[in-house]
Amino acid sequence: MAKDLKLMKGNEAIARAMIASGCDGYFGYPITPQSEVMETLMAEKPWETTGMVVLQAESEVASINMVYGGAATGKKVATSSSSPGISLMQEGMTYLAGAEIPCVVVNVMRGGPGLGTIQPSQSDYFQSTKGGGHGDYQLYTLAPASVQEMYDFVFDAWDIAFKYRNPVLILSDGAIGQCMEKLYTRDDVPRWTEEERRANAPWATWGKPATRNHNIVTSLELDSAKQEIFNHKLQAKYAEMKEKEVRYEMLNCEDAEYIIVAYGSSSRIAMKAMQMAREKGIKVGLFRLITLFPFPTKQLAEVAAKVKGILCVEMSAGQMIEDVKLATECKVPVEHFGRFGGIIPTPGEVLKALEEKIVK
Repeated sequence: MAKDLKLMKGNEAIARAMIASGCDGYFGYPITPQSEVMETLMAEKPWETTGMVVLQAESEVASINMVYGGAATGKKVATSSSSPGISLMQEGMTYLAGAEIPCVVVNVMRGGPGLGTIQPSQSDYFQSTKGGGHGDYQLYTLAPASVQEMYDFVFDAWDIAFKYRNPVLILSDGAIGQCMEKLYTRDDVPRWTEEERRANAPWATWGKPATRNHNIVTSLELDSAKQEIFNHKLQAKYAEMKEKEVRYEMLNCEDAEYIIVAYGSSSRIAMKAMQMAREKGIKVGLFRLITLFPFPTKQLAEVAAKVKGILCVEMSAGQMIEDVKLATECKVPVEHFGRFGGIIPTPGEVLKALEEKIVK
């Protein structure tokens, strides 16, 4: 239920949601443009009210391994960073996925490659959806488009993480992280009691009662045959996500002759471009991705079958467009428009690209 109406940044919303959702521990390291997450947690001092642990680790590598340790005990444990920091976490991410440990990771993207810029970007799509680390694994990936969704998706992420025993990534960017908007907060969810933790995480390493065997949390398996069986198990889990957990939003797609596909802050820009196009008599709809993995392949394919062309808008050189082309099987023209290096496109630029590349 909605609790209070507040005005805050997206990064602050993430921090407040961590506390309100019953998070047990946050381990992170400051990096622009997401440093306010930790700063807000430190200012709120949840260890005095809920008992939540907040710790600045010595590096991103240390923080993701602290997440592994804490989450392996069945606790709700999270971290956040920005693009270069998330790159440093990739070894830990694949260990978490391989050990089937639920946790929440937030990436507030900035421009790259390398250290790049501290300005917004969406160039971590491949890293997020194709598995940034080694092995056959996937992260359930949510893409918020507002401060409200930055807050709400933390609650959703815990549900998905523990339902599937899988890390969940909230993929935002510097524009939304630094954006200040109104936010409806929720009533706080109490941290799990010891009994609730054992009920929600029976696989975890929380001691050895006389009634059961040891729980072992690891991603190591030296028997190839057993490792193959385990990988089949993971693939079945990801297939279930694709079947049951796809999220998307469609605006003005019913009569659309052209579609813009976008996510995150780009979808907000695309929405305005869509409105401008309709004022000119061009029937444009918006297909907004909410989950990047699982990708709404079937749903987008159904929409694509009814239109003349699709424009993919993303602040990158073109990454999401590959999944759009796969979904549509290239049966309609699919073009890309994006700014990168930290530059945010304007609705006018999107409309111009639509007219020149798709409508013609």
